[in-house]
Amino acid sequence: MRIALDGMGGDHAPREVVAGAILAAREYDSRITIVGDQNLIHSELEKHKNVPKNISVHHAGSFIRMDESAAVSIRKKKDSSISICADLVKEGQADAIVTAGHTGAAVVATTLKLRLLEGIERPGIGILFPTMKTPTLLLDAGANIDTKPMHLYQYAMMGDVYFRYILKKNRPSIGILNIGEEETKGTDTIKEAHQLLSKSNLHFIGNVEGRDIFNGSVDIVVCDGFVGNVVLKVSESIADVIGKMLKQELKRNALTMLGAFLAKPAFDALKKEIDFSEYGGAPLLGVAGNCIISHGSSNARAIKNAIRVAGEFVKYEINQHIIEAIRNSN
Repeated sequence: MRIALDGMGGDHAPREVVAGAILAAREYDSRITIVGDQNLIHSELEKHKNVPKNISVHHAGSFIRMDESAAVSIRKKKDSSISICADLVKEGQADAIVTAGHTGAAVVATTLKLRLLEGIERPGIGILFPTMKTPTLLLDAGANIDTKPMHLYQYAMMGDVYFRYILKKNRPSIGILNIGEEETKGTDTIKEAHQLLSKSNLHFIGNVEGRDIFNGSVDIVVCDGFVGNVVLKVSESIADVIGKMLKQELKRNALTMLGAFLAKPAFDALKKEIDFSEYGGAPLLGVAGNCIISHGSSNARAIKNAIRVAGEFVKYEINQHIIEAIRNSN
């Protein structure tokens, strides 16, 4: 497996990106090319002992900052790290991209350089949310905010493929995120998408509400990128606040501190269950290439797991299965 890793992407790049690449190179059978400022990348590599030989460096003269326009930057900064990552995949020198950088730039670069899969009109980012059962896949989490009914229908089809091959569940249930379960509720776009999915061969269960994302009652939730990104950011914020409030309460007195000590294994297990770094990254579905987008604050473990996810995406030929699903639906 050949991975093009955006060495300049993320809040803690290139330090955590390089550290994550080393962890992945030692654990997985992958050739990892770190793309970025070669002086900075080599400087970070020198801080580690016995750097695996399956890591190489590809120089990039610039990178795209989070406050820059994605479309404008991709056109002007042709030597940016994410652009070069996309070029490496396009030229057949890499099988997948992993980036924790500018999400919009990753979407634009891969869409323009790699194009979309046959039959797909818009790409979508899939995010896994923890539940008491199998994780819920939400699609789209921010790639496309100008969504049409057909886009939601295609998100459902791509999500179905991803869930079946990666999470190993046949015939996963699919719902459209809405303000109520009734068919009469929602925008015209949602109502029309509801009709399209009702006529499909997918396991469509109708409209679902925000609470259903976490209660495990549905496997795949489709929505436009604007709503999906809001759901993602609110969920992250709630998890962070609850964690801080819990720590504050547990330190209130000796009795609560003792209880916290006794319950530490349970707290550690819960933290691991909801920690985004365990999931690694989110697949950008619909692009004619393999791209995994990691959280901007990814640490080394998150980068390592994102590389694992990229490897699984390639191994199980997700894109080819999506193409076949689209063809069979026509």
